Amino acid sequence: MRKVGILGGMGPQATVLLMQKIIAATPAQDDDDHVPLIVDQNPQVPSRIRHLIEGTGADPGPVLAKMAMRLVGAGAEALAMPCNTAHHYAPAILAAVPVPLIDMVALSVARAADLGGTGGTVGILASPAVRRIGLFDRPFVRAGLTAAYAEDEASLLAAIRLIKAQGAVPEAFDALAAASSALLGRGARVQMIACTEFSLISEAVASGALAFDTLDQLASGIIAFAAGPGTDTLKAAAQSPSNRANAHDTHTNKETAK
Repeated sequence: MRKVGILGGMGPQATVLLMQKIIAATPAQDDDDHVPLIVDQNPQVPSRIRHLIEGTGADPGPVLAKMAMRLVGAGAEALAMPCNTAHHYAPAILAAVPVPLIDMVALSVARAADLGGTGGTVGILASPAVRRIGLFDRPFVRAGLTAAYAEDEASLLAAIRLIKAQGAVPEAFDALAAASSALLGRGARVQMIACTEFSLISEAVASGALAFDTLDQLASGIIAFAAGPGTDTLKAAAQSPSNRANAHDTHTNKETAK
């Protein structure tokens, strides 16, 4: 199996959760059936919130590029990053290394299109930074989808900060539940959990929503890549809990190092 390097620490619990999802979704009979991962659990990556929302923090791009180089130097044949907002810095990562980045954004948009269909509206439960940087805007347009964001962004940002500081506390659960219910009331039945802090409390999503987690899509992509060429990558990707009924193409994003 091919080795995948994980740009982790954003946040630490989300990185551990990704590893747990990969293990749970891999059809393994013994240890050597599992995906070989090289993990750089680096919580010292500069804050994406401070850089993108508050405009006061350092640029995470150079740190992520150095992490990518370390992972490739350790033998990683592809990279993955369990943080939606950090995909804003993908160009810096891809310019630093000659291997692909398994693209959580592309994988998640493909899943949204499967569930929402052309012309569908998809609710996005994410950090306000995701909307501000337009992370999903162009991919949604190409897929014929319309994005609906939570109106009370301040509550979601506060919930993210709470989870980072205290874990899955009830106040964060309540904030995500309220945002999901509000999106459902605006007609966004298909909803995308697009913040890996919210992956830790995904059960908070409104019961009437058809929700999926971008972290599950990334786990699928990692499993499919690790299986290697010449294998049934669609079958591998379908092992993710959120994808068991609907396998989809696995996307990677690669640019030539400049």
